Amino acid sequence: MTGDHLIRIHSPEFRAMSERVLRVTELTSRLNVLPFDDEAGKAELFARILGRPLPPNVTIYPPFYTDHGLRLELAERVFINQNCTFLDYAGIRLGERVMVGPKATFITVGHPVDPAPRREWLTGAPIDVAGNVWIGAGATILPGVTIGRDAVIAAGAVVADDVPAGTLVTGPKATVRRQW
Repeated sequence: MTGDHLIRIHSPEFRAMSERVLRVTELTSRLNVLPFDDEAGKAELFARILGRPLPPNVTIYPPFYTDHGLRLELAERVFINQNCTFLDYAGIRLGERVMVGPKATFITVGHPVDPAPRREWLTGAPIDVAGNVWIGAGATILPGVTIGRDAVIAAGAVVADDVPAGTLVTGPKATVRRQW
């Protein structure tokens, strides 16, 4: 799923995604109950969740949640604090030295807004976070967003639009856009 790609719910592609979600949910459940100092156990589970070992110097503090794992790309020296969620089916890339505060959420999938197709389709677009970005506690990054190098996303911000490099963004985004 890339760009504004749609997948039909209950299609073979959707079923494969659903099976992966179940496997990864089981793996993250196991990860999140390991003793904090069980580095070997965490490394083994992260490798199974991501489909490859963590890059050098990446730090992730459980609890950690992802729905797919295989499309989460982490560069070196990424830091992810506790209780973060990565819904990565359409792809999430975190560049070098990105720091993510606790309870941040990255969402690459959604549903059409119109009621009729809402239960029939999933939409998706990747998230791309350039190097040296800081993402504050409880921030939410929505599908299709690109965040430029050295940007700072304030705690609790909802990011629905691209963020230029070297920019601070703050605040909620909820605004009436249309009605039906």
